[in-house]
Formats: sequence, C-alpha cells, structure tokens
Amino acid sequence: MNKKQLKLGAFFYLPGHHFASWRFPTTQPERTLDLDYFVELAQIAERGKFDTIFFADQFGRDLEENGPSDIKLDPVIIQAALAAVTKNIGLVSTSTTTYNEPFQIARKFIGIDHLSKGRAAWNVVTSTFECEASLFGRDKHLPHAERYERAEEFVDVVKKLWLSIDKEALVIDKESGKYLDLTKVQPVNHEGKWFKVRGTLDAPTSAQGHPVIVQAGSSESGKELAARTAEVVFTVAQTLEDAQAFYRDLKGRLAKYGRNPEDLKIMPGVFITAAKTEEEAIAKRKELDTYIHPVAGLKYLSDFYGADLTGYDIEGPLPDYFEGEDETDPNTRANIVRAIAKRENLKTIRELYEFIAGARGHREIVGTPEQIADQLQEWFENEAADGFNVMSPTFPDGLNDIVDLVIPELQRRGIFRTEYEGTTLRENLGLKNPTRPELELHVK
Repeated sequence: MNKKQLKLGAFFYLPGHHFASWRFPTTQPERTLDLDYFVELAQIAERGKFDTIFFADQFGRDLEENGPSDIKLDPVIIQAALAAVTKNIGLVSTSTTTYNEPFQIARKFIGIDHLSKGRAAWNVVTSTFECEASLFGRDKHLPHAERYERAEEFVDVVKKLWLSIDKEALVIDKESGKYLDLTKVQPVNHEGKWFKVRGTLDAPTSAQGHPVIVQAGSSESGKELAARTAEVVFTVAQTLEDAQAFYRDLKGRLAKYGRNPEDLKIMPGVFITAAKTEEEAIAKRKELDTYIHPVAGLKYLSDFYGADLTGYDIEGPLPDYFEGEDETDPNTRANIVRAIAKRENLKTIRELYEFIAGARGHREIVGTPEQIADQLQEWFENEAADGFNVMSPTFPDGLNDIVDLVIPELQRRGIFRTEYEGTTLRENLGLKNPTRPELELHVK
C-alpha cells in the first residue's frame, strides 16, 4: 500500500448537488429537515471511510418558485446531532466571520469537538451574497478586502479562546478540593482593530486540541488567510494545470508563517457521476439536466455569472459580464464560470447553466469507477490535490454509487484507507495537534 493516502470529504448539499436534483424521482427533498435522513446519509459516508461530512452555509438567499428554495437548518446544529450517531468521520460546518462574533463561534465548535471526541471542524468563510447584509441591519457588506481583514483577526481570536484552558487544567481532585490548575489557564486579552475580547472560553481543549480549521476561498486575500490559519482548503479547479498552480502557490506561502507543506491539506471540489458503464453514467447526468426549469436555470446562472439574466432567451447568446461595485472583490466564481464557457465553447445560456448545474464551477467527472479513479489519482500523484471534497449528484443514490463503486477501486489501488487510522479528525487527516507556542507564532 502506498504510504501517502488520499483524503476525501463527503459534501452534503441536499437533496443533491445537481441543481434540479430535488425534482429527480428518487430524491427526498421533503426530508431535508428530518434528522433520520441526515443520520442515514452520514452513516453511508462513514461506511465509505470518508474523512469528513462537509456542510456549506449562507444566509438570506431569495426564495424561489421554480428552483430549490434555500430551506435548511443550521449545519452546526446538524453536526452536533450527528456526533452521537457516528464514530470516526469528521464533522465540518460552515460559519461566516462577517456576521458572527469570535466567542460564539469558538464556544459552538469546541462543544461539537468534545461531544464527538475530537472530530469537529470549522469552515471559515466571509459572506458574499448581499442579501445576507439586510438580515443584520446593513444595506451592504463591508468591502471584500475589509471582510478578509476582519476574518483574519476573527480566526486569531477564536484560536486563542480554544487554547485558553488546557485540558490538563481540569484536576478535579475531590479529596484535596482542587478543581482547576490555574497555571494551565491562559485568559485571552485581545484588543485589535475589529475585536476586543477578554476572558476564557468555558470549555478546555479537546482530544484533538481544537477543531480543524477549514477554509473555502481562492482570492488573493483568501489564499493569504489560508496560508496563515487553514489546515484544510476547499477550492475550485477545473484543470490539472490550474490545480497544480494553486497547490504550489498556497503551499509555497506556508514557510513565512513557520508552517510545513504537510500542515495544510488542499481538497478541490469534484462532482462525480458514477456507474458501471460509461454510457450509463452519461445517461444519468443528462437525465438530471432535463429537470431544470428554465426560469430557475436563469436565476441559478445569474448568481454565478455576475449579471441578472432574468427574462433572457435561454437559447440566446451569453450576455456581457458586468463588474460589481466593490473594486476589492476579485469575483472569483464569476470568472471561473466565464472561463468554462470559453474553454468548452458554450454559446447559449442554456448550455452554460446545464454545464454548471451539478458542479457549480467545480471539476466534474462522469464515468466508470476506473475512469473516475484514474482522474483522481492523476491529480493526487502530481501535486494538484491532497484529496477531494466529493459532490454527489443526488442523495442517497449518487452517494451510494460513489461508496459502492468508486471507493473500492481507490482502495484496490492502495491510495485510500480501508479502515480509519485514528479516532480524531486530525489523526485521520494526518494533522498534528496545535500547541500554544505554535499559536503565538501564527497569530499576529
């Protein structure tokens, strides 16, 4: 077996990553508020030996009549519930730094980390969609550059809070009457541009030290934040060359923060449609596109393209792209979608929204287990990825296809585990536990 092992996340976007999956006959969109449904899916992912279950999140999306309305539960609450019914798989939830406070985030995630015995992770994001701002009494977000500046300080404060009470501080000696060793408590006394925080968290460090820091973002600001703080990066890459360039760039930034390349796992998203034959896989993928309502397709593409396409002819040409008001925003996803249209020679609006209907700009692989494994292995062995965040077209069927067909092929090649290496997420990802000296080195 190869020493180096692929890392895989199961990206839960329910009832499927394909935009029209909710209309597919075998999906169960009515169960996306049902704990039993989450438990079933989590146990499928754990049967496949995935490293993590990953939930994205954002606030305030417009409700839609013809597309999947953003009706969902807070993923932090879901992950807390899943901690009780899983044993090894990591639990990754997304929470924004733009409309939260460090103490709140630190407290929630260390709680899940303790309840899961060291399997929690926080996916750090800054809010993107302007509709989120109105939920918090603002007309618009802070500019992109300031959102990332605030996020850097936010993460620093959270990490200080997580390490403010060492687990060894809990003496709990009934005979002597001593509960805490205060020499192992280090209260936070932080005063920066964005936050002023004094005191300690009300829970000690966990079995893995503190939750794993995950980040999704490929802008210049995002990459620099990841180099300083992230331990797993979820990113977008369409080609091997693009993935290799991102991999080299990000890993090359670590040294100036006293970090090693192995301290960060880069896991691009990949949308996988698997079947026993290539023809069957292609047919599955094409069938899903037939369920896209044209009005919903226009709205869906508008969110990515950077222009309001309402009322456009779906068989008409792609319109010009319009720059947003915020000059500090690199519009990363919009640029990726525009590049896809050019590279794939997509001429109409319908062609583009069908092309990105599943992967949303991420890489897409359709084929047999061998074909899928070939492409994953190529990236893994050529310094383009340490692993992948896997996007299933439908749940549970699409996830079962990956677990039953693709995972055994990866295991046969010796590049993916047959059993979990440890009990904590850090052990399974091959990450070391954090210490206070390292925190002081990485924090401004």
